[in-house]
Amino acid sequence: MLLDGDEWTAKFQKFETEAWRLETMPHYHVPQEADEFSRFLTGERFSEPIEDSWTSLIRNHREAGRTIGRVHVVTRPLSPYLQFEFARYYQHQAAIGEDIRILDVTERENPLPDVQDFWMFDRSTVVLMHFEEDGRQLGRELHAGDLAPFCEYQRIALAESVPFQEYVAG
Repeated sequence: MLLDGDEWTAKFQKFETEAWRLETMPHYHVPQEADEFSRFLTGERFSEPIEDSWTSLIRNHREAGRTIGRVHVVTRPLSPYLQFEFARYYQHQAAIGEDIRILDVTERENPLPDVQDFWMFDRSTVVLMHFEEDGRQLGRELHAGDLAPFCEYQRIALAESVPFQEYVAG
């Protein structure tokens, strides 16, 4: 089943304990970011924290004892998009409570080869994220099969990654 609109938004409003994502791509084509990304590529930097619906969601869930987290699999040198994402989003989102972790596979074997991006909610619902190679999102699909592999992917990703702030500190 493909997810969109209110049904997709509800996943982030109604989870009980945890929303967690695995990100595997070096670039995501997000139309809403196009202007800021273009400015970043010309040298503009963004020091002010973002205050938007996502940061409000992070704060609200954190205050209620729920967590939002992700692990992003990366290789160095970081793509321009990842440099932008780290500077524009991750540093601010991590500071307000999103558990962002980095799994750098530059000098080692990727422990999650061929695993696609996904969101997992309460370890009971998985949504597969489908993208073109250039990072354009094709859609989101509710996974109807066994969830055990996704729980194992999360376990591996968390065990093999480091917190975002630790990663950027060196």
